[in-house]
Amino acid sequence: MTSKANIPKARDGQNVGAVYERLRTAILRGEIAAGATVAQMRLADEFGADRTPLREALRMLQRDGLVISEPNRSVRVTALSGEDFEEICTMRVVLEAVAIRITVPTLTSADLAGLEGYMAQMEHYYKVGDDAGMRVPHRKFHQLLVAASGPRVSGEIADLSDHSERYRRRFGGHGVWDDRRAEHRGIVDAAAAGDQELAAVRLIEHYARTAALVFGVLESEHDLGRLRTAIGAAAPGAEAALGAS
Repeated sequence: MTSKANIPKARDGQNVGAVYERLRTAILRGEIAAGATVAQMRLADEFGADRTPLREALRMLQRDGLVISEPNRSVRVTALSGEDFEEICTMRVVLEAVAIRITVPTLTSADLAGLEGYMAQMEHYYKVGDDAGMRVPHRKFHQLLVAASGPRVSGEIADLSDHSERYRRRFGGHGVWDDRRAEHRGIVDAAAAGDQELAAVRLIEHYARTAALVFGVLESEHDLGRLRTAIGAAAPGAEAALGAS
């Protein structure tokens, strides 16, 4: 995936990074539909981008696996598939199981208070029915749990989270808040107790249940063998949360 650091400017001076981020956000949010073929000229008009920075931004998105170059100066947004989502989940659980084990011993009382604060914010947004608002503390909650793993690892995790969100928005995966609340509470309690192993298991169980919800709509018959193996290696026992898929 493309690093967000040191993104170049095009020769005409327009910031390629700004064009890249706007296009990337539109794709991840589903504002440009998965599988859609779009002419570069149309993208230039809609996003107010000059041709050179647009072309360079599209190359970066192609490296991210979000678009595919098509004839006649068009691009196709990559389709959503069970294979792709399983690979995203597999990478994420392996990285985050290690990252949370690294981070838990470093958490301060202020960090733990921060996790509690994000829990309270999620509860608030749930009660007022603001899904978009809820995503902000939810993202910060998970970022804090892996913060000590280093910028390269945490950056890769953030990218994988963004790609996962593309599927969660389209196919669900947030589930019933009472269940989600309990899962987040279990993660916080394990972290507060300084139990790295239990925190990793609770986190990966949370992701496994999310994956099961998405696959239930996306491809209910998809064989989750690779993901199950990865979870079993990264957080033994957590694979049971996938169910019988």
